Amino acid sequence: MTLLHDESLTAEELTVWRMLQRAQMRVTRHLEAELLVAHDLALASYDVLLQLAEAPERRLRMNDLAGRVLLSRSGLTRLIDRLQRDGLVEREACASDARGLYAVLTDTGAARLAQATPTYLGGIRSQFLDLLAPGEIEQVRVMLAKLAALDLTGAP
Repeated sequence: MTLLHDESLTAEELTVWRMLQRAQMRVTRHLEAELLVAHDLALASYDVLLQLAEAPERRLRMNDLAGRVLLSRSGLTRLIDRLQRDGLVEREACASDARGLYAVLTDTGAARLAQATPTYLGGIRSQFLDLLAPGEIEQVRVMLAKLAALDLTGAP
């Protein structure tokens, strides 16, 4: 007996969807574990530090940062609280908007990011890229570009 009564997806389509979810979860869990063990840095924290490092002047408005890291505003606020306590980021008021805040990467945060990046990149290589042939990497890129084009949030 099937729990799905809607015939709008074939068994193969549903299987592919579940495989995509499991693959993403497997890679994410591996990266998270490696970063925590080696650098005491959660994957979401790494992502925030990376986004800030890539931004002009190592700063982003909190709303922009929330969209880039796919966290809710409240989730990002809690994460930034922790990163600020650890000295990895600072908050700065926005001169043009009294209600606006910037998250700013500190030198300590940049150093932690630099230490963690080889672990992060190594995990991506071992858990994802090394499992694909060069032609398959291009195929995945094309497929993911189609899926990413559906993103209506404005995130890059």
